[in-house]
Amino acid sequence: MTAILEQISIFGHGLAAVLFGALAIWLFQRKTQQNSTQIWLISAIALTSFWALTIAVEGSFSPMASFAETLRNSGWLAFMWVLLRTGKGRDEPRTVMYIYAALALILCCQIVIDLMVPLFEGSPRLTGMGVYTSLVLRMIFSVGALVLVHNLYSISAPETRWGIRLPMASLAAIWTFDLNLFTITYLTQEFPTELHAMRGPALACIAPILALASLRNTEWELKLSRSVAFRSLSLVAIGGYLMMMVIIATALQIIGGDYARLAQISFLFGTSVAALLLLPSGKFRSWFKVKLAKNFFQHRYDYRAEWIRFTDTIGRPGDASAPFHERVVKAIADITDSPAGILLMPDEAGCLVLQSRWNWPTIEVPSRACTSRTVSFFEETGHIVEFDALRSNQDDKCDNTAIPEWMKADMQTWAAVPLVHFERLAGIILLARPRINRTLDWEDLDMLRVVGRQVASYLAEARSQETLSEAQRFDEFNRRMAFIMHDIKNLVSQLSLLSRNAKRHADNPEFRKDMISTLQDSADKLNGLLARLSQHNNAKTEEPKAVKIVPLLQSIIDKKRPIHPIEATQLDDLTMVADPVRVDQILGHLIQNAIDASDNGQPISLSAKRRGLSVAIEVHDQGAGMSSEFVRSQLFKPFASSKNGGFGIGAYEARTMAMAMGGRLEVESKEGVGSQFTLILPIAKKLTENPDKETPSMNERAA
Repeated sequence: MTAILEQISIFGHGLAAVLFGALAIWLFQRKTQQNSTQIWLISAIALTSFWALTIAVEGSFSPMASFAETLRNSGWLAFMWVLLRTGKGRDEPRTVMYIYAALALILCCQIVIDLMVPLFEGSPRLTGMGVYTSLVLRMIFSVGALVLVHNLYSISAPETRWGIRLPMASLAAIWTFDLNLFTITYLTQEFPTELHAMRGPALACIAPILALASLRNTEWELKLSRSVAFRSLSLVAIGGYLMMMVIIATALQIIGGDYARLAQISFLFGTSVAALLLLPSGKFRSWFKVKLAKNFFQHRYDYRAEWIRFTDTIGRPGDASAPFHERVVKAIADITDSPAGILLMPDEAGCLVLQSRWNWPTIEVPSRACTSRTVSFFEETGHIVEFDALRSNQDDKCDNTAIPEWMKADMQTWAAVPLVHFERLAGIILLARPRINRTLDWEDLDMLRVVGRQVASYLAEARSQETLSEAQRFDEFNRRMAFIMHDIKNLVSQLSLLSRNAKRHADNPEFRKDMISTLQDSADKLNGLLARLSQHNNAKTEEPKAVKIVPLLQSIIDKKRPIHPIEATQLDDLTMVADPVRVDQILGHLIQNAIDASDNGQPISLSAKRRGLSVAIEVHDQGAGMSSEFVRSQLFKPFASSKNGGFGIGAYEARTMAMAMGGRLEVESKEGVGSQFTLILPIAKKLTENPDKETPSMNERAA
């Protein structure tokens, strides 16, 4: 079995050497302009061919094979480095370069250790330590190389990613195989000859893939992606942490003597406890985020993620969410990792006052939180104040007279962000000092300035909505007052007519009786008007119910007859579905309008008859009448009237109340002839069940 595996290894590595050598020669002889990326690709392929040839000749475990493997890895690492450096459209952060430098250092250490292992043949412990150290370094390199392959593929532009897909897949396959090989060797402490033998045939299968990728000969444009880089660096950090634990634990086992096991357990326990204590710490996370943003990324902020978080915080709905102004403070504080903040807004007099606070109960804010220069200074400049620079007299753009002393006195006050909307100060947000103290750079200032303008527009919109709500409440009050004034005008007209008639009929006992009844009814209506005028009036109108028409209309006629002659031409004994109070108000408006339009002594006729499944109550006068144009376009609009001194409310309110009961109001009018208003209301259900039965009128029953 061993002989067969040895032949497979020799044949497989030999075939891989031939294929990679031929590929290198073909690429070198191509009649194309070769750039640095292609040169390093040819070099890496040639070094791979040399490594495969070395194993086929010397064997997998020879020092020359280990050295050739290091050269192969160096060639491919250099190829990825050049590919990254020559990419367009990005300015990669320096810490990404540190990762390449770290892997290059690991390769150098491999060469040194591989050269030293033969020198330790007389010491089994040193030889074992050297072999295991070399093995661990190869594991670390494989992990780091896979992370860089993933990172390089991910940061490439989507439209050019297909050009490097096959080369990156080939490298991922090479180093994945190596990682499995070295990991199994480390765990079992034995060299898996089967995997070593299959390395050559597996590598031979990769050569055609690289040849196919080389045929494309495309330019590769790389752009650094913040989120992908962060994930990659996280994998590197995790892998490095685990590898560090493995290396130190192995070293303790080799040199620890009788206490090796205790030292290993203590070390692993201590590192685990340290990780559990540091990772959940808010201060550690803040420090890590600052260092990561400063060294690993071109920009401090992931603007898309920050914008999504900002809008989610501002617009979070629901009763459980914080008040709007508190969410405003939190949205800006989250950007700079500030643990607290307050919002100052101008009052009616233009002075800044405390509007809201978030997680900052200790700061003492005076009732007048500004100086005479504060508002004008921030409106003119929009300057973001960094209080550490202000306290050390390093802020030349800030006017010290514009900053109140209470802000500078509190050492937790870190920054002031003005919220300016169309050159007017909508507010100021004071941010507390972050967990990890730092200075604001240009990117912080730009971010806060943009977000401050956005928040200022939100605050201005909220204030506009509040002003509009107040205007709507005043409008409702004015509308209610207009109706009240119209009803008062009607009552005044009734009382005026009543007083004129009293001069002629004061000696008539029946007139005095009707007059007392009319006065009592007018007093009740005035009390009702006062109740409707009150903003605390929450009384609801009654639901429509079955109402006898004749008694209701007769009571209305009796109340109006002392004021003006009213004739009941036809009152059918019907039952309608309505609210009697609203019917009284509607007919009161219609009759009063008819009285105002008629001459003294000219009677008004009132009738009630059936019309299909409805009741029609008609009010007819022989007054001045109205034009068809006025009836069509003006009659039912509020504040439009054909009468001198009229409010133009009666017809509008009458139709509104009729529609609320499921009815309608019809009108027929002709100038110089008169008008007829017809109130249509639903008839009661019992009568609708016998529609063919004739209902006798009050006049017929009297006959």
